[in-house]
Amino acid sequence: MKPPYEHRTDKIAHQALMWIERLGLGLVTIATFFSLAHELARMWDAGMVGLGDLLQLFLYLEVFSMINSYFGTGKLPMRYPIYIAMVALARYLLLDMKEMTETHMLAVSAAILILAISVLVMRFGHSRYPYEDIPEQKRDLL
Repeated sequence: MKPPYEHRTDKIAHQALMWIERLGLGLVTIATFFSLAHELARMWDAGMVGLGDLLQLFLYLEVFSMINSYFGTGKLPMRYPIYIAMVALARYLLLDMKEMTETHMLAVSAAILILAISVLVMRFGHSRYPYEDIPEQKRDLL
């Protein structure tokens, strides 16, 4: 359902913001693609792929999935940025473990656990308390 506009300027402003949003998503897609290509070239030159490299590739895939989901539905599920943060923290933990103190490792691990619990809570909330009873116009604001 399209939002009602009281004035023509509201409609123009809404359309302008939508185009800016699409342009921004396009730029993020292009930047992610070039970063992915650079990472693949670096792995090719090194002649090996490590666990950190694989996690980095998953980060790129998650960004592409998030952009694709947004283009498809017009909404951004909050789970995607949380998944990206979890993988990024796991990669950080694996790559820099030797330089970290025990407290720092526990803090990063706790952050990953908190993010995982937040995804679980969100998924439970969406399945237990769906948005069906919220009018379409208000649902778009959530």
